[in-house]
Amino acid sequence: MSIKVNNINKWYGDNQALNDVSFSIEKGSIVGFLGPNGAGKSTLMKILTTYISPSSGTGYVNGYSVSEQSIDVRKCIGYLPEHNPLYLDMYVAEYLEFVSNVHRVSKDRISTVFRQTGLTDESNKKIEQLSKGYRQRVGLASALLHDPEVLILDEPTTGLDPNQIIEIRELIRAVVKESNKTVLLSTHIMQEVEALCDHVIIIDKGNIVHDRSLGETLKEKDLESLFSELTIQR
Repeated sequence: MSIKVNNINKWYGDNQALNDVSFSIEKGSIVGFLGPNGAGKSTLMKILTTYISPSSGTGYVNGYSVSEQSIDVRKCIGYLPEHNPLYLDMYVAEYLEFVSNVHRVSKDRISTVFRQTGLTDESNKKIEQLSKGYRQRVGLASALLHDPEVLILDEPTTGLDPNQIIEIRELIRAVVKESNKTVLLSTHIMQEVEALCDHVIIIDKGNIVHDRSLGETLKEKDLESLFSELTIQR
């Protein structure tokens, strides 16, 4: 398993954000992680990327415990947070060279990632000059630089226009196809799941309420109807 989550709970004071969450993700899968606002998606992603610790339970990435082997976990994960943190006053090439030095990867790897993410023609621009879509490409390039086996993408198309959404979807699909990476992708967009994913996990009020392949899900019920029911119930 690329990702395994065992009975994770997370409390913020008296508020329980995650309630005994468990699931597993096979290597090479693209998994859509769905849920209404406040359902616990970002909290779980932050736990898997070792930004925060669970209150109890644990998760494993490529066999490494997020609680006890956080450095090893970080080495095999590429993470794009919902609010893409970039140094806007840096040039694209300068920023990616900075990130590559952090990960100690070769300059050849930068060229590969430029090609993969379609940033070659933007390399000499300041990040602040880029559109939101190209800033997302820079964030994804940063996540890919150390060639991680697992990508965790938190709402990667939030705030993009329709054309940019299609571009980022195609980019994610191409990167996964080229390098057989495992992807956990949170989103509110049903078409995004249907276009990219082969498995669906739905979380609501901190509980996993659906965990099936996309084919099984669509045979059982229309995905948008299933998600709408959860939103209405809240």
